[in-house]
Amino acid sequence: MNIPTTLKHKPVVVSDDYEKIDGRYSGDTDVKGLSLGLAQWNDRGKVDISAKIWRHSGKRWSRQSEELPLHRVLDLAIFILRSKLYFKDSYVFEKNYDPENPVIDRIGMQGDAMTVKMCTDNELLDEDLKLFLQVLSEDDELLSERLTQLGGLLREMGY
Repeated sequence: MNIPTTLKHKPVVVSDDYEKIDGRYSGDTDVKGLSLGLAQWNDRGKVDISAKIWRHSGKRWSRQSEELPLHRVLDLAIFILRSKLYFKDSYVFEKNYDPENPVIDRIGMQGDAMTVKMCTDNELLDEDLKLFLQVLSEDDELLSERLTQLGGLLREMGY
């Protein structure tokens, strides 16, 4: 199924067969493709590039398809990687995090910083974290394959 090219998001680079590799949802997903293209929110004279996740209900393209500016895609990747790194050694804490210091990191960007921290406002954090870590462990092979690809591409680009 080809990604539509007649909608407001204008695809330039596409992956039309994403449903074959959508993690544990592979083969049973409404996510049919990914694209990089001209953002749907572009105004005259101002053009942005966005990444889009294309969903299809089986009958039509879904309004739940997500479009993100590229910097947010990278910010999410940084956020995920920093969190995964933290949880690699979190077993040293009784609760798998330090309740006295819930801030995992502050990552400098654009003259300020993104704070990565445990959500201590979540009343069920301890229980939710156990489930989170279980799924993170179960998905390790799936994530590691993608991280290996990402690492190789970053090295190839000189980062």
